[in-house]
Amino acid sequence: MLDFIQLSIIDASGIFQWVIDNAGYGLVFMLMTIESSFIPFPSEVVVPPAAYLATTKGDMNLFIVVLVATAGAIAGALINYYLSVWIGRPLVYRFANSRLGHACLIDESKVDKAERYFDRHGAVSTFIGRLIPAVRQLISIPAGLARMNVVKFVVFTGLGALIWNAVLAFLGWWLGKTVPLDELFEKVEQYNDYLTYAGLAIGVVCLAIILWNAFKPRKNTVES
Repeated sequence: MLDFIQLSIIDASGIFQWVIDNAGYGLVFMLMTIESSFIPFPSEVVVPPAAYLATTKGDMNLFIVVLVATAGAIAGALINYYLSVWIGRPLVYRFANSRLGHACLIDESKVDKAERYFDRHGAVSTFIGRLIPAVRQLISIPAGLARMNVVKFVVFTGLGALIWNAVLAFLGWWLGKTVPLDELFEKVEQYNDYLTYAGLAIGVVCLAIILWNAFKPRKNTVES
């Protein structure tokens, strides 16, 4: 099952096929903006098929697919960020507890989880959070609530989204070399768990590097 939105196999397959039939840079940007905003949408049905088509048909460029998907992710994240800045924390939680919030698959526990994650890890969480399931879409909310510097927010969000989209594009590129189009959706479903594990592993590695750089012993230098 694809992450972050509980779609049936028929629904997910239909969306996947729609992306295949209408793939283009504009569609990738639009769907990734939706995926990264407060409306959850699985990036796994957007980037891999676009990368697959870029590999097998050459209508699109693989690297541009990654860049456009990342730009869409930043745009969607900025929607969440500014909504949080303008609306404020009480209304964010009120929305999360409303029927509309639940219809968007958002509830208080998810918002609270993202906010606590941000409190623990600081501004860099906007980078690592883009790689972690159940946090990726919502990490922009606590950043907005904390009024994080928007330039720093865009940089950290963009880097995290770039890595995640590169992972998805690599999957699409690899499948383009190994499977026919009519088996693509089944293979993406099959490897979805591995995508989740890859995101978690990348997040852990990045966090370890950050912590090491923050706490490693400093050498004392004596000038003669």
